[in-house]
Amino acid sequence: MISLLPFWVLYACSDVLFVLLYYVIGYRRQVVYENLTNAFPDKTHKERMEIARKFYRFLPDLIVEAIKMRSMSAKEVNKRMAYRQPEELERHFELGKDIIALTAHYGNWEWGIHKISVSTKNPALIIYKPLSNKTINEIYNRIRSRFGAIMVPMKQTLRKVLEYRNRPHISVFVADQTPSYTESDYYVQFLNQNTLVFMGAEKIARKTNAPVIFCHIDRIKRGYYCCTFTTLVENPAETAEHEVTDLYNKFTEDIIRNKPELWLWSHRRWKRKPKQ
Repeated sequence: MISLLPFWVLYACSDVLFVLLYYVIGYRRQVVYENLTNAFPDKTHKERMEIARKFYRFLPDLIVEAIKMRSMSAKEVNKRMAYRQPEELERHFELGKDIIALTAHYGNWEWGIHKISVSTKNPALIIYKPLSNKTINEIYNRIRSRFGAIMVPMKQTLRKVLEYRNRPHISVFVADQTPSYTESDYYVQFLNQNTLVFMGAEKIARKTNAPVIFCHIDRIKRGYYCCTFTTLVENPAETAEHEVTDLYNKFTEDIIRNKPELWLWSHRRWKRKPKQ
């Protein structure tokens, strides 16, 4: 029912939510400040506090926009998220290739699911890490798949990709998740810190030789975004081990440094420290 409210009402709710999260509750304040301090040691305390304030201002917008996904029409999706360089998708599909699409917890990645679903006739596999709460997980997946997106639990990725190998498709990974020690042992320098990263997208890309593109979802203004496609690797089978993963993380870091308030700083990204 909340999702049926017009955007201006939802953003008024977001204004109130900002005050609650930032000034009253202090939602994950210590996590955010610690992440910013470690990521930007060269910035002043005042500069980091300003990034934090902008992040907390953006976060409630992201929350109400996620709720709005339940009732947004395809027309509204197209109106509120534009594509830049869509030819980077089309040229690979025209060659009959599958695509590995990488993005991050940046901008409105959830709206990106709806946008890719309404913008391509090719199957869109959305790779996700299941939530511990099964009920919430099912609700989110029903919302995300409203326009035909195929939700694929992370551990079933390779099987699902091979199932669609005879149909050009796109597999979308939000690849800046935090793996467990049993899921990965590879660390990169990311935002000034040793960061444990997933290797799954790279392994699948090298196995299938599917070109790897980055989906940069930026905010134009409140409630409006654009997604820019950039091909990171044309032929992953020809790359060295870790090369695709390193390229992705470097690209993501550059985007975050350029406009840091749009990244999910409340995420406990660095809780897996290198083993001694």
